[in-house]
Amino acid sequence: MRFSLRQMEVFRAVMLTGSIKGASRLLFTSQPALSRIVAHTELTLGLTLFNRVKGKLVPTSEAEVLYREVDQCYQQLLRVDDFARGLACGPSGVLNLACSPALSRGLVADAITRFVQQYPNIQVNYSLALLNGMPQDVLSNKVDLAISVLPIEHPNLRVTPFMEGRMVCVVPRGHELAQRESVTIAELARFPLIAHHPSIPFGQLVSAAFQKANVELQAAIYIHQTDIACSLVRMRAGVAMIDQFTAQSMAWPDIHVLPLTEDIPLHPSIVRSAFDTGKSHAGKFVDMLLKMQKEDGCAR
Repeated sequence: MRFSLRQMEVFRAVMLTGSIKGASRLLFTSQPALSRIVAHTELTLGLTLFNRVKGKLVPTSEAEVLYREVDQCYQQLLRVDDFARGLACGPSGVLNLACSPALSRGLVADAITRFVQQYPNIQVNYSLALLNGMPQDVLSNKVDLAISVLPIEHPNLRVTPFMEGRMVCVVPRGHELAQRESVTIAELARFPLIAHHPSIPFGQLVSAAFQKANVELQAAIYIHQTDIACSLVRMRAGVAMIDQFTAQSMAWPDIHVLPLTEDIPLHPSIVRSAFDTGKSHAGKFVDMLLKMQKEDGCAR
């Protein structure tokens, strides 16, 4: 290997700290030793990585490009290290989980809390993901499972709906629609509309609903994140159609949530790879999530 892991580590440390002295402090290694490694790295790669200017190391353009690749590799190594540490604390030790932003504040946050209480030796790596990126995250094993606000169609995914929700309308407090028991799509269209962009799944869902209602969708503002729609509604920029999960979790006093007369269902789903070997802790989390949902259904 022309570019060893040790060389990558030293190169990254010099790039981060800007000097051999700083890198030596970061790596607890002598400055002469690091200088030799940097020089040997440049020799073996056939690249000038740093220009020496008045006693300082100034990265070359090649070094800047190389650093981006090295840092990605380093982050992956950290993930492996986390996994190895987890093995010492339990059978597997790590659960990598992604979730749609709309579901992140309620049920899933509650499920994660209960999960770490029941399995204190299992580390949870939790991240938010948009629907378009979830298939890649799951199939590349970046995450063990994902919780999506809408079902995802992919031949190599196992997608299991586990609850239902609805689209709702949000308007500013004091808005003339706030006095209604429910709102139709035609009534929404009379006001400046804040809508999800038609290039994303939520936008396609909203567009289909307007088309079904024979109402032309003319958005005043297109958004890609639902919480931004709520922020704009608060500022009285318009009205919006959003998912009930975001509406329930935000609980802003200056926004009024109304049911839509038209039924636009949502089917949050558990997303796993069709090639899942069952060796991760995903099954434990899914069992807990389904149990909580069942208890919530019984409570109602």
